[in-house]
Amino acid sequence: MDKEKIKLINKIFQNKTIRTIWDNEQEKFYISVVDVVEVLTNSSNPSVYWRVLKNRLKEEGNETVTNCNALKLKAKDGKMRLTDVVDIEGMFRIIESIPSKNAEPIKLWLARLGKERIDETFDPSIAVQRAIDSYRKKGYDEEWIIRRIKSIQDRKKLTDTWMEGGIFKESEHAFLTNEIYREWSGMSAKEYKEYKGLKKESLRDNMTDIEVMLADLGEIATRELAKEHKPKGLNQNKKIAKLGGNTAKVARDDLEMKLNKSLISNKNRLNHKNKE
Repeated sequence: MDKEKIKLINKIFQNKTIRTIWDNEQEKFYISVVDVVEVLTNSSNPSVYWRVLKNRLKEEGNETVTNCNALKLKAKDGKMRLTDVVDIEGMFRIIESIPSKNAEPIKLWLARLGKERIDETFDPSIAVQRAIDSYRKKGYDEEWIIRRIKSIQDRKKLTDTWMEGGIFKESEHAFLTNEIYREWSGMSAKEYKEYKGLKKESLRDNMTDIEVMLADLGEIATRELAKEHKPKGLNQNKKIAKLGGNTAKVARDDLEMKLNKSLISNKNRLNHKNKE
């Protein structure tokens, strides 16, 4: 979870204890529903409040309840007990369902966010400027930001090429991206993030300049090979992705031999360290 979300959630819940757990497979945080309900309602028995609310949401066909999982979290008595949890999107849905003055700040924030997205639909440059401003706040220099925006465009061209080959699902795009990464770095994107001490943070935003260059080369080579050979389906595109990744691997091996050191770094761009 990035720092901005942590600040926001802390502000919403007035720095009260909200139990969370990181799911390494799903690569997302899950949040205790009962803790959220307790803070927002000041209920003396938040478990009962949630049980009643849960039944109402279920009757209404609310997907939040359907996607609600039960995971073991440490209770006040120190024992690990099964507790209903949701992801951040689910948390917002539950907040919207609770009539509480404590929930008003986040409801106003969500309304403002919705307006911003509508504005961006009519003027996409607003979204681009918002991304630039966000990178500036995080300390990235102007040259890096320009390259990053360009790499986002190149990534979109790659996914468009994959869709022309019948690859539409985001999970399949992620699978092919992992094939590219494994070929030149020896790691999947998830393993690469773990190597750098990242969780929800963007891997590309935390690469060195050379790592970004290799990642870009692998994806651009894959795109050009796919445009030339026109693979269809996942298996054919997988072979092309490995060829594209190998192009970056050859460049990496050559430069590492000349520099006599590895180009893969476990450091992230802003020396950020995750805290459990």
